[in-house]
Amino acid sequence: MARPHAHSEKVKTVAENRRARFDYFIEHTYEAGIALTGTEVKSLRFGEGSIAEAYAEVTDTGVWLVNSNIPEFSHGNRYNHEPKRPRKLLLHEREINKLHGAVAREGMTLVPLSIYFNARGRAKVELALAKGKKTHDKRESIKERDWKREQGRILRDRG
Repeated sequence: MARPHAHSEKVKTVAENRRARFDYFIEHTYEAGIALTGTEVKSLRFGEGSIAEAYAEVTDTGVWLVNSNIPEFSHGNRYNHEPKRPRKLLLHEREINKLHGAVAREGMTLVPLSIYFNARGRAKVELALAKGKKTHDKRESIKERDWKREQGRILRDRG
């Protein structure tokens, strides 16, 4: 009997790109596995890692996570990994083709939103197909966020 599919069940979030939702309009999100070495997994389990400046690119060989930083494992000796190496993302062929078409034709970009461990203990990346915001869109987001905060204060004071 097949196991029920638990999609995007985050157990432990390791790294989050909070700036991405401010800088981009998120069109669609994907869950992708990452091809990691042993010391990279151990480093992530300790909660180390950053995807603040990271992005993903589609090539002939697949989808790659570029510029993500997973620091060397403290007890890794000579078998340690390179902290900023490109890491292959594991997606279905159909998803890769869809992403390739969107990035090439529509001028969209692939932004990692978070790295987390799922219920089965596998490291996953939440990848977003996004379109960049212009400056006036960012100002609008700031106004909206400030208004929501002000609404909360008003309701708290009256209630």
